[in-house]
Amino acid sequence: MNPGKPPKKSDMLEVRLPHETKVAFMARCRETRRTASEAVRVFIDQELDGRTGRPSRSNLVWRVLAAALAGLAVGAVAAPSLARPIAAHAAFDRLDANHDGALSFEEFSRR
Repeated sequence: MNPGKPPKKSDMLEVRLPHETKVAFMARCRETRRTASEAVRVFIDQELDGRTGRPSRSNLVWRVLAAALAGLAVGAVAAPSLARPIAAHAAFDRLDANHDGALSFEEFSRR
């Protein structure tokens, strides 16, 4: 074997997948200007090196934490506006002297 040449690629791997998936994969390979063999070899090398495309567990924890904090921030902004209708109901109840659910002119003018 020549020390300057990479080892010859002689083994094959057969993969069965739906036709639509193959067509989409081949189109993606054309877009990225690489062969299907190159794409599969890169994937295999990443798997063997432990560099998968999946987010790590700690990365996932940070994403969930960030989403929870964003939800709390939105809730903090929305909370005052949610409290206003309750205050409006209390004010209406104070004006509605006979508690019939409607304000008469007399009830309104007594305020």
